[in-house]
Amino acid sequence: MKLVLAEPKFFKDSISIISELVTEAKFKINQDGLELVAMDPANVAMVIFKLLSSCFTQYQIDKEEDIAINLGNLKQVLRRAKSDDVLTLETEENKLKIQLRSNTTRSFSIPLIEVEDKEQRVPELTFPLIIETNPSILSESIEDVSVVAESVTLLGEKNQLVIKAEGDLSKVFIEINPDEETVITTDSVDKFKAKYSIEYLKKMIAGGKLTNKVSLKFNNDYPLKIEYIVQDRLSLAFILAPRVDND
Repeated sequence: MKLVLAEPKFFKDSISIISELVTEAKFKINQDGLELVAMDPANVAMVIFKLLSSCFTQYQIDKEEDIAINLGNLKQVLRRAKSDDVLTLETEENKLKIQLRSNTTRSFSIPLIEVEDKEQRVPELTFPLIIETNPSILSESIEDVSVVAESVTLLGEKNQLVIKAEGDLSKVFIEINPDEETVITTDSVDKFKAKYSIEYLKKMIAGGKLTNKVSLKFNNDYPLKIEYIVQDRLSLAFILAPRVDND
């Protein structure tokens, strides 16, 4: 295979975000693009990533290929990519070759690894509530609630999203109403409520550096789906298990 990216930012930033949740991952490379579906080691979060073939200036594959890589190693190399570099990915003899070319040509190779061959299936989830907003609104809210607690409660209904958290002594309560930046879609008159880990959310909201829109989907005590899409380039989604109170 030979894959050439004129805009390394999308791949570089995505891997940087994903590597905070997943250490080793298997990429499927097919005619549509490069795909990754992986669980974090604690089985709390799933990452679903697709870098579309239309993102590449050259996309040459002889056959579908699976390559497993340590994402920490890949991230370290991609950190060396400058915005004006042309990035080339090739596989040869159990190695991934990464070339960065601008006024100099730099070539790196990292080993391909064996990972447990367990097919990760994306769960079929149904969401009665979808919120689309600017990633900065979500990021600021998660940073606010992280000041007082380790988990956050989302309350969603037709005309409002509430993000709240409670610590031993402190509380924070954030109201987000529909406007030019925030669209709430639901056919229901019900309110939906679920609680999630702030530690995981802080890693996921980094996806905001990829695009100016994020979608949130949830239900009562149900997994949360956060999705970032860059048209004709990529999609990066996370599914996060809810925290269920034992009381």
